[in-house]
Amino acid sequence: MYCVKCGVKLSDTEKKCPLCGTVPYHPEVKQSAAERLYPRNRKPVLRVSTFGVMLVITILFLSPAIITFLCDMKINGTVTWSGYVIGALLAGYFAIAMPFWFRKPSPVIFVPCAFVAIGLYLLYIDLYTGGNWFLSFAFPIVGTLGLVVSAVVTLMKYVPKGALYIFGGAFIVLGVFTLPLEFLVTYTFNLPSFSGWFVYPLVPSVLLGGLLIFFAICRPARESMERKFFI
Repeated sequence: MYCVKCGVKLSDTEKKCPLCGTVPYHPEVKQSAAERLYPRNRKPVLRVSTFGVMLVITILFLSPAIITFLCDMKINGTVTWSGYVIGALLAGYFAIAMPFWFRKPSPVIFVPCAFVAIGLYLLYIDLYTGGNWFLSFAFPIVGTLGLVVSAVVTLMKYVPKGALYIFGGAFIVLGVFTLPLEFLVTYTFNLPSFSGWFVYPLVPSVLLGGLLIFFAICRPARESMERKFFI
């Protein structure tokens, strides 16, 4: 007996198709006590080829890079604006798609590598345009964000129960970093004065980070918030 909807072979004892759930009916087939062809509550697992999926994603990233390169060479005879597009595609591919080539990609490794790829892309832009802002502006920002995010990912992987401490500390560090960030902006781009805008992101970041650490320390307050917000 076969399913009338998907065509999978069924035992005479099957009440419904284990694959699509269709109830089989044939008036000439009598129900017997034969053994089921499939275990109860289990369906065949459809496997997707990881290599095939990644090959398609690679082609999707590679196609616009080739097209922009050819257009740039056709119009200008050399690499000009296409370098920005190709660099962005390479950085995005390395940061987003590259980990999926591995069976068990570790975020502890690939998150720092993603920030390295972003930093190299910004370095290319700086060298090509002659802006001289990479070492004094882009490198400190990307480096600090990379260290903070990598630390959060690593600690969450190995100390998942300390999530409130981890995110609380990350908010405080990022909030405090806005002070040197304003100095970097003022120095790199030759702004007339130090305006003090860092206070606006600093205060809420420190307050939010301190609040998370408070909930991590004070168990009654944490349980009360969990009950109120159904966490």
